[in-house]
This record gives sequence, C-alpha cells and structure tokens, in this order.
Amino acid sequence: MPRRTSRTALDRLRTPGRLTGFLKTASICVLIAGLLSPLAQTASAAEAAAANDYCGGQCSDILPPGENGNATLAQVLLNQAFGTQPDHAEDQLGPYANLAKGYSALTNSTINTFFNDASFGVPSDQVASTLSPAGRTDVTIVRDKKTGVPHITGTTRYGTEFGAGYAAAQDRLWLMDVFRHVGRGQLTAFAGGAASNQGLEQQFWRNAPYSEADLQAQIDNAVANNGTRGQQALADANAYLAGINSYIDASDSGRYFPGEYVLTGHKDSVTNAGTIDHFKITDLVALASVIGSLFGSGGGGEVNNAISLLAAQQRYGVTKGTEVWESFRERNDPEAVLTVHNGESFPYAAKPASAQGEALPDAGSVSTEPLVYDPTGTGADQSASAASATATANALSSAKRGMSNALVVSGKYTASGHPVAVFGPQTGYFAPQLLMLQEIQGPGISARGASFAGLSMYVELGRGQDYSWSATTSGQDIIDTYAVELCQDDYHYLYHGTCTAMEKIEQKNSWAPTTADGTAAGSYTMRVWRTKYGPVEYRATVGGKKVAYTTLRSSYLHEADSIIGFQMLNDPDYVKSPQTFQSAVQHINYTFNWFYADSTHTAYYNSGNNPVRASGVDAEFPVWAQAAYEWKNWNPTTNTADYTPASAHPNSIDQDYYISWNNKQALDYATASWGDGSVHRGNLLEDRVKKLVAAGGVTRASLVKAMADASLADLRAEDVLPDLLKVINSSTVTDSTAAAAVSKLQAWLTAGGKRTETSAGSKKYADTDAIRILDAWWPLLAQGIFEPGLGTSLYTAMQANLPVDESPSAAHGPTGAHAGSSFQYGWWSYVDKDVRAVLGESVRGPLADKYCGGGSLSACRDILISTLKTAAGKTAAQVYPGDDLCSAGDQWCADSIVQRTLGGIKHYNISWQNRPTFQQVVEFTSHR
Repeated sequence: MPRRTSRTALDRLRTPGRLTGFLKTASICVLIAGLLSPLAQTASAAEAAAANDYCGGQCSDILPPGENGNATLAQVLLNQAFGTQPDHAEDQLGPYANLAKGYSALTNSTINTFFNDASFGVPSDQVASTLSPAGRTDVTIVRDKKTGVPHITGTTRYGTEFGAGYAAAQDRLWLMDVFRHVGRGQLTAFAGGAASNQGLEQQFWRNAPYSEADLQAQIDNAVANNGTRGQQALADANAYLAGINSYIDASDSGRYFPGEYVLTGHKDSVTNAGTIDHFKITDLVALASVIGSLFGSGGGGEVNNAISLLAAQQRYGVTKGTEVWESFRERNDPEAVLTVHNGESFPYAAKPASAQGEALPDAGSVSTEPLVYDPTGTGADQSASAASATATANALSSAKRGMSNALVVSGKYTASGHPVAVFGPQTGYFAPQLLMLQEIQGPGISARGASFAGLSMYVELGRGQDYSWSATTSGQDIIDTYAVELCQDDYHYLYHGTCTAMEKIEQKNSWAPTTADGTAAGSYTMRVWRTKYGPVEYRATVGGKKVAYTTLRSSYLHEADSIIGFQMLNDPDYVKSPQTFQSAVQHINYTFNWFYADSTHTAYYNSGNNPVRASGVDAEFPVWAQAAYEWKNWNPTTNTADYTPASAHPNSIDQDYYISWNNKQALDYATASWGDGSVHRGNLLEDRVKKLVAAGGVTRASLVKAMADASLADLRAEDVLPDLLKVINSSTVTDSTAAAAVSKLQAWLTAGGKRTETSAGSKKYADTDAIRILDAWWPLLAQGIFEPGLGTSLYTAMQANLPVDESPSAAHGPTGAHAGSSFQYGWWSYVDKDVRAVLGESVRGPLADKYCGGGSLSACRDILISTLKTAAGKTAAQVYPGDDLCSAGDQWCADSIVQRTLGGIKHYNISWQNRPTFQQVVEFTSHR
C-alpha cells in the first residue's frame, strides 16, 4: 500500500485540497459566475519614488512561488478545477526552478533570468498599479508588473506602517490568520480537525503555552525595556495592525477576501454573513512564537541525551560508555567545518571538568508528559494519536529545523573589488509562502526584502540603501532541562525548599466538518503544567525520587524582544557599517547566524540570549532545579538572567570569506543539535568557495554557480562514497552484482555525484541507478557498520539524537519528504571517520572504537559488499514506494519539491534543489 507523504509541522494544515463532491466542474462554473465581480480593485498607475540605491543594479532576489498569496473563492475554485493561477501567485516558481539546469552557463548579465531585480523603486513603465490604502494621503502601495511585489512609500511613519500592514493583508491574510491560531493553540477550531492540524497546534503550543496575559506582558516588557525604540516599535505595530484591519474591512464589504474563509465556514458566499476577526497586538506575539520556535530556538534534547548516555554506559560500563557517547556527540570536533575559520575561539556550553547537579533519570523511568486530555470523536482516533506522537517528538528534539545558507566573499578576492554575497533563509516551500517580499520607504525606514507574513512591519532579511543582510539558523543551546522534585502529589514541586503548586494552562478545542476539511467532529483539551522552570515535558525518577523534567528557554516570555533589532536593521541612520550592523543584530534574542555585505566590508555575528550557566553545569543533560544550578541572576518572574557578552558570541569582520549551512560557528562553540563532525553539508559550500577565493576574481555569477552546484550535490556521494569504494576496492570485487553496483557508483562520482535531470523538464535523473543504489544502501550500511558494535539498544537510542539519513526523498528525516532541504541530519560523519580509521588513515577526533568489521579491513569490506548487494537488488518501487503525489518507483518525483498547500491554491512540483527559499545576490558598488 503506498505510503502517504510524511509531512513537516508546517504541512499540517487541511485546506481545500479535497473539495467535497458537490463542487464538480459545472457547479464550480456556476459559482464562479456569481463571484467574479468583486475581484477587480481599481488603482491608478503611478511611479514609486526610488530612495537612495547604492547597488547599481546589482542586487537581485527570488521568493517562490509568487508574491500573491491570497485568492478569492472564485480563484480557488478555478485553480481546483482547471489549475489556473491568480496573478503573481506562481510567477517566481519557474525562474527559481530553472536555475538547477541553467546555472552552468550563468553570467552576471543573465542572473536576473533566474532572480528578480531588487533595485529600489519601480520604473514608470513597469508600474502595474498604485493604491492609496483607505484613501490615505501619506502612503502609496505601488506594485510592479513583473512580480506584483508591493513597494510601500510613506511620508509619515504611521502611514508607512499602515501601508505595510495593508499590503501584508492583501498578499497573505489567510496565512496570517492561520498562524495566529497556530500560535494560540486554536488551529483545529479555526481550520478543521484534520490530524495534521491537531499535530501542528500541539507541537507549538507545548513549548509556548501562553495566556492572553502572557502575550500582553511580553509586549509591555519589550516596550518598557527599550526606551524610545520600544515606544516606536509599539507605534509601528499599532499602525501596521490598523492597515491589516482596514484591508479586512474593505475586502469584507467588497467581497474579495480570501476564499478559504468561505470553505472553512467563517463566511457565507451568498449572504456574506460571518466575520473575519480583526487582528490585535497580541496576535503578533503569537505569530512570533511560531516563527521563533521553528527557526530560532536552539537547544533541548537533554532527556534524549541522558537516555542514550545511560544506554552507552549499560553497554560498555560508565567510563568507556561515556567515552563512546562523547565521541558520537562531537561537541567540538576538530574536523568540523567552521564559519569563523581564522582560528579564533569562542567557548560556550563546553563539557565541564567535573559536572555538577546532573539529574540523570533512572533507567526505564522516563515517560513523556501528556498534552491531550479528554479527546472525543476524531480527536481520539488512530490518526490523531499518530499526529500527536509526531508533534511531541518534534517539539522535544534538539534536531531543530536548522536551514538556510550563506556564501559571502570579501572584496579582496572579487573581480570588482567589492564584496559579493549569495544568501538566504531555507524556510521550506509552501503555498502561500511563509515569507513575503516588500519594499518599505518612509521616515526612518529604507529596505527591500522578505518578512514573515503577519510580522512584516519591517524587512527581516534583505537590503538597505547600501548594505544587505541575511541569516541562517545557528542552533546554539539556549534551552535547558531541569529536574523539579515533586512533593505532596504529581502537581506540586519543590522551589527553593518550598512545596509549590504547578500552574495549569488549558486550551479546549472542538471542530466540525467543513467544505475544506471533511474531518468528522471531535474535540480535546490541551493541558500544560507550568513551573517557574518552564513547562513540564517528562516525568521520571532520579535516584528513586519522583521528578518532572521541565524545559526553560531564554527566549520564553520574550518572543517580542527581537523587534528592536529588526527595527534597527531597517533604519538607514543606524546601520552604516559592519560594526553598527553587529550592534543591531545583538538585539535579536533568537539563535541565528547573521551576515552582512556593503561595498567595502563583510561581517558576521551569532545572535541569541546565551544564558550564563552555573559553574560545573553540563548543558547536555538535565540538572536539578536548585538555586545552585540555575542560570546566573535568573529571575523566574520575568525569565531574565545574565547572558554571555556580545564579544563572546562568534563574530567577525572582513574575513576572507564566510560560509554557513547550519554548521558549527567557531572553535569551542557548542551547538545543541548533533552532527557537527567531519562531514556536514556546510562542506559542500566550503570546498567550492575556498577554491573560488584561492583563484580570485570572484563574481556574482561564479558565487551563484557555487551555490547552485552545491544545491544539487549528494553529500554522501561527494564526501563519503569515495572512502567506501576505497574499502570495497581494496581487493578485486568478484561478485557480479556488487561489481556492477560499484561500476555505476563510480561512474556517478566521476560525473560529479549530482542529483540532476538528464535535461531541463525531463523528470528523470542522470545516473538514476547509482542514485537508487546509494539511497537504498545508506541506511543498510550504517546499520551494518554500527549496530553489531553498539548493540541494538544503543544504536536505536543514538538515532533519537541524530537520524541516520536525510536524503531528498527520505520521509523519515526531520524535514519530511518533498521539502528540498536535505543532508543536514545524518550519520555521514560517523561513517566517514570510522571507514577512514579502518583504512588506517589519519582521523582527528576519532570515534572511541572502530566499528566497521570490528576494525578489520577485510571484515569491513564484507559488510559493505553484503549491504551493497542487498541495496542493488531493491527495485525503484521498493526504494521510492510512492505517496499521495508520486507513483511507486518514480525517483524524480520522490525527490521533487512541493509547495505545500496552506491555502486553496496548488502549484506544480519542481526538480530537487537544496537551496534557500528566499535568496539574494548582492554586490554594492558604492556607499553613502
């Protein structure tokens, strides 16, 4: 039976993908006839005034599938019936996809065949429309003909932000509404009770179970603690909200609001009865909590770490088991690729000489804290249980969605003498996209780029007048797990010696079938028990004592704080140099790597509120919830503490080049997720950029080529397969099946080890057999190498820390299938180090033992050949079993990228690329 596509957290929305039976083509045509009239919004053509632009036409960007993420009911029905697209809903998808086969011939002059011109303003002959929202005279929204991107120009600060809110609602109202409900744990009641919706709201609400008072308090504190800028942020947010709500009112009365409101039962298509709730300021905090949790909250996983450590100690004894565990953890691997590669050290979260306060669970005592109570109907069925289990695993894992990449080269090594950057966030692929493009010009604001929908009062990733910036997820540890000792009952705990009641936070949800989601009626209550040390996530015993394990995140109760940093990034009077850029991003409390380029300088800074831990505390494991082991000067009421100073964060100005693909930041700087070893997808960028820099004369085109080439590379093939074949070929391969497989793999390597189509649009890979063989072989060879030595229990426990594989077609990695991002999490470093050790090669930071064949080259070779023969015998249908998009055996389709529907509009799937979703190519020619 074909498997269904394994979906990521953000795919767990059931929208009009399956319209009910009465919506047949004839009926759709009748409905459309009565709905077309409100589609048109009249706007006079006018030219937007361009602000000072120092990029000289050399700034470009791209964000698929398209700028327009709203669709009326008529447009939704047309798309469902005939595949027609609203204007600008899909016009950036083709250029984005075409780079995969077009990059080899790329020149500077052809970059904008695959990217948009990101210059400020709109030429007069390219103006599609000009709108003065709500009749205001202090702001205009100009949209260009090519992409429909809003260019917002205001003469007052209020008007500018009002226009930003209005434009956001024009392009993403439904998506914004969905995610404010996700952040509040209310998605099922709003969009339907599909199991995927249940999983999505559970995943995020578990880690951020905020009450309305909590949300408001975060706004009040952010404003109070940031002086004039805090007051300005509040005024900006209120103006932005006024713009959103003005569009809601206009689209409601004009009946051109998103059609999903009808299909989910919130509006009536005939009478227009029903309401679209206005946005309020606490909705912005709820939205921010979702985005921050997804992309900017490194840490967690301490309980999983403890379980695997105990398994290692049980297998080998305490001393040897700890040594084995540490070798797999690779806290500070000397072979890891680094972003700051000049040898500078930034110690953080290092292993203490003597750990203090550790609270490891008794073996077998750990249970996950339930989130769902009193389920009824479809809230209690098998699908619901499976979705809940997946949501829990995702919420509690340290393997966060760490995506995005950056390639930045100093002007010393470029053809022009100006720095060149190719960078962007890898935020997945959705319809509509989570991000939206915009240009904002007004008093104190001058920027173009991408912002998360509903948080677009400022450009969050983009360019200013003479500088550009971007980010990648960093993943350093800002989350700790505390063991609170229980007293009286399971819902009281000791806080500084006093038996204290836990706080119960509940969200009750119920749902009924709608046109968009036919899931039968159901309900449940989500319940979180909060302590001063954060929400309870597990129960266990430690030394026989009953405890609850809680997670404390430094950005918890501080989801709104980062607004100040983004405000600064948009302010041309603030960011004038790499130093002022670094100062701006120091105000962002989420865990990101930030990159900067202007016409002369480049810079890097790692952001996040890194707590100062008590002496001797090991951030890898749970510790006792006692004063001696708390963060330094921690205040539980405000969840504030002492944080490491800016100088202690990895940072740099004008290094020869920077690369980042969620790899290790710098020497001695530990990250929470596993896998920062000798083979990391960051190596794919490092190797290519290093060669470009050594040769000199780097151009925008050559740096884009390096990125695009890496985006098609199979990391396992490029960096591990050569040594695997070296072991196999240490003696003549006499088995015909194995020999044929080796020949195909070697030919693929010689051709470059890429996963690429035979020709553009062929939907068939070159080297298809070799790719199929490696996809089948990798999990088999990893198991064959490590399970005999580690034992089944430890091998399984280690996979909870780090999945074995994450190929493009894998539905078992953290990103699921059809998600583009690949090769972040996997055992490639372990295989690489072990095989090299068996070959007798030098390995810095080796594993504690030799595992492949017990260290015997001949025995290791036997394992590899045996598993290779098994893999070669697997059919394409077995390796790629099919899902709701792809037929079994369709290799290209299994890898392909899908714009996952978060609304009623669907798009075609594109050939696999492993690259940022929003991406900039920049080279500034001058400076203010």
